[in-house]
Amino acid sequence: MSAPTVAALPPLSRDEALRVYEEAVRPLPQQDRLRLAALILNDLAPAPPAPAMDESDDWGDEDKRDVTAFSLRYAETVYPEEEPLV
Repeated sequence: MSAPTVAALPPLSRDEALRVYEEAVRPLPQQDRLRLAALILNDLAPAPPAPAMDESDDWGDEDKRDVTAFSLRYAETVYPEEEPLV
C-alpha cells in the first residue's frame, strides 16, 4: 500500500497567510511555535552535505603556526619567566 498523496495547494495570499498565522500559529505556546518554525525552515533549506575530512598527514603552514603557538603558550604555563630554565 502506497502513502496517500496530498494535492498541491494554491499559494496563499499575504492576507490568507496572516489569517492562518493569527488563527492557528500565534495561539500556540512559544516552544511549539519555535518547533514549527524549525520544521518549516529545515524543510525549505535542507542542510548541506558535511564537508569531507582531510585525513592526510601533511602539515601546511597554518598547521605549523597553530602547533607552534600552542606549544609556546603551553611552555609559558609550565616554565614561568621568574624560574630559570637550567
